Amino acid sequence: MIVDAATPAGDWVLSYDGFEPEQEGLREVLCALGNGTIVSRAAAPNALADDVHYPGSYLAGGYDRLATTIAGETIENEDLVNLPNWLPLVFRIADGPWLRPGDVEQIGYRQALDLHAGVLRRVVRMRDGDGRVVRWDEERIVSMHAPHLAALRVALTPENFSDPMTIRAGLDGSVINWGVKRYRELNGRHLETLDTGAVEGDVLTLRSRFVQARREVALAARTRVTAAGGPVVPARIETLANQASHEFDVAAREGQAMVVEKIAAYASSQDKASSEPLLEAVKHVRRAGPFSELRAAHVKAWAHLWQQADIRVESEADQEAQLKLRLHIFHLLQTASGHSVDRDVGVPPRGWHGEAYRGHIMWDELFIFPYLNLRLPVLTRALLRYRYRRLDEARRLAAEAGLRGAMFPWQSGSDGREESQRIHLNPVSGNWIPDNSWRQRHIGAAVAYNVWQYVEATDDRGFLRDYGAELFLEIARFFASLAERRPDGRWGICGVMGPDEFHTAYPGADPRTEGGLDNNAYTNVMASWLLTRVVDVLDLLAPDDRARLIDRLEITDAELALWTEISRGLFIPFHDDGIISQFEGWEQLKEFDWDGYREKYGNIQRLDRLLEAEGDHPNHYKVSKQADVLMIFYLFSREEIDEIFHRLGYAFSPEQIFRNIQYYGRRTSHGSTLSFVTHAWVLARSDRQRSWALALQALDADIADVQGGTTQEGIHLGAMAGTVDLMQRCYTGIEVATGALLFNPRLPEEMRCLRTTVRYRRQVLDIEVDQERLTVSSRVMTASPVVIAYRGHARAISPGQSFAFELVREVKPDRPARESEQKRARAEHAEEQARDEQAGPESPSE
Repeated sequence: MIVDAATPAGDWVLSYDGFEPEQEGLREVLCALGNGTIVSRAAAPNALADDVHYPGSYLAGGYDRLATTIAGETIENEDLVNLPNWLPLVFRIADGPWLRPGDVEQIGYRQALDLHAGVLRRVVRMRDGDGRVVRWDEERIVSMHAPHLAALRVALTPENFSDPMTIRAGLDGSVINWGVKRYRELNGRHLETLDTGAVEGDVLTLRSRFVQARREVALAARTRVTAAGGPVVPARIETLANQASHEFDVAAREGQAMVVEKIAAYASSQDKASSEPLLEAVKHVRRAGPFSELRAAHVKAWAHLWQQADIRVESEADQEAQLKLRLHIFHLLQTASGHSVDRDVGVPPRGWHGEAYRGHIMWDELFIFPYLNLRLPVLTRALLRYRYRRLDEARRLAAEAGLRGAMFPWQSGSDGREESQRIHLNPVSGNWIPDNSWRQRHIGAAVAYNVWQYVEATDDRGFLRDYGAELFLEIARFFASLAERRPDGRWGICGVMGPDEFHTAYPGADPRTEGGLDNNAYTNVMASWLLTRVVDVLDLLAPDDRARLIDRLEITDAELALWTEISRGLFIPFHDDGIISQFEGWEQLKEFDWDGYREKYGNIQRLDRLLEAEGDHPNHYKVSKQADVLMIFYLFSREEIDEIFHRLGYAFSPEQIFRNIQYYGRRTSHGSTLSFVTHAWVLARSDRQRSWALALQALDADIADVQGGTTQEGIHLGAMAGTVDLMQRCYTGIEVATGALLFNPRLPEEMRCLRTTVRYRRQVLDIEVDQERLTVSSRVMTASPVVIAYRGHARAISPGQSFAFELVREVKPDRPARESEQKRARAEHAEEQARDEQAGPESPSE
């Protein structure tokens, strides 16, 4: 599948040889092009939406809400809208049919995505029923330089005939949301076409409006055809109710290429610094130069991005690791780029690449922001403001629940209301079942954590003053309001769900009326950390700013004292002498027959769906879909964990960390791609071999489509960004602490060297780590010194300086485990690798 990885250019090129219909949906997503404003799937321009192809294009934050009656209930779903299609380009020979992928024999096929340039290339040799062969050479971009523009250039060469040919280029407004099979029973017709037309002959136009949101989106396109060294004038212009097209008649000659350039522009009624959308779209197309100029500016923009974003790894174990890592960075930058800064958008877990999760914003930013904080912090700042703009709606949600502060929804879209489904389809059983995922209140703690991490990395006191502190304090107020005094004198948080998502209620409870669990350990630890950190947030504000904020939010000394009391008194459940219980009552659940179910089903990542189809439920068993308790060890260093548990009054040793990792590692199905990232991270210090193996699984998750069909519905951006952060922070041991950037590298043995660049408090630091040495070099610029440290050896580094640290070799074993435990862990890993990795969709709300 990845055929160029062994060559130098292969570190930048994802390529495919041969057309495979069953793989086309996956390739369309992996080779999708975007710029933070528009993302367009890599469907063939002559393809129609069917079970093989899906030519979807999406506008960042382009949501519309429709109602559907399902299983006797009327439910509303707000979807990321599939925009009118800019791609249509077909041809026919003489009076034959318009030729599409399924109508011809594809005798040669190659598709290559150049990640460094952001250019998609396709070369197809096709033969029609009369034996006539045409070569199709295509280049395509979605401009990173000009955010409204998308363009393609196709050279059509008749190889063995000379006959008249007709080329049709058009716009299609008849599209619907149809890209996720299990959503197809839901209302997906979000667009109404207002008009189609042509401007001065060579520019086609199509104006649409979202049905509920009433947002207008205009699409304009200019097509130019060159043959025999000269331009070809359109022979016909056709405008229908939902479509517009140009037709060009060409006297094709054997061996002579006909060149088609199509430049398209999207404009929206919510664009900044714009007039009416159709006028803007036409203006963008009119002012655009030829494809070669657009391509050159686009390639330069990507080169500048890569100078800031690249991570270089040398690994003997997996020669394709570098390419896969860059693919993940590429899709992250296509989802959130400099063009996102002025848009009111968050960062969705499936990118703007497809219709899975309906483009909603969830907690995956917890895995995405750390990379951006140390690379492109202006993006984190902008994306956090998406949350700030919805703070009033979060306050309203809390008030409706009888609580104070701000309760952020598990799934957020256009206005910040809760967008999670209340019922969802199990594709295994075909049943519509209750969805309790909205009970994941830990989303608010993730927002607060992201605020703190951004401020720590950037020292952006202006953001904290104007936005971040208010977000943080209102979320703290919510968790304090959510906590209840227990009979034992501690505080508890009841009726919630943790990140696991398999467990929605206690065994035997009605999930509709008695859903949720008590004292999810991860939620309570996050609440304790959050309430403790309030003092630090306030201390970072200037006295007058702090006084105004406290007065505006009406925070009293008594309330602050209560927050402190709760932060010290939250209940954390334990069992089996030091194992943190995922939630209160976990130890009473039954152990699960993992071997029996693997033998029965092969793939058991989505146990919830398999069990529901059997009339059973994960609520009865000690099983986890993904990291839950282990998220504590993912987010916090060993020193921070010690501080949190000490403050809570619980004894917790480093040895317990390892035992908890082992305990939950054996009880996790990895039903989410995020799970590979988290487990790789928490094992990085105790079992580097296992950590690297899981990191490689995370790198493969979308490329290999390990969940058996979900990637074609949209990339898993949280997992992609998480693998990038594994390299950037985990294996370099980077920790952003108050006033210092700490390093403690532990590269996997399979990795020879890692080179990365980070921005820390206005300095740009180049970092190189191998198995023996850490080198940190600051680029020449005007900036104050910052403190860097390796294992207590601190240095104040100024721009232009470089420091090298000889790494301390570990004398004792990496982890406190017996040899038998090591062998068992490796055997379990070997068994996992041998099993089929295909699975169903990843979220219970899907």
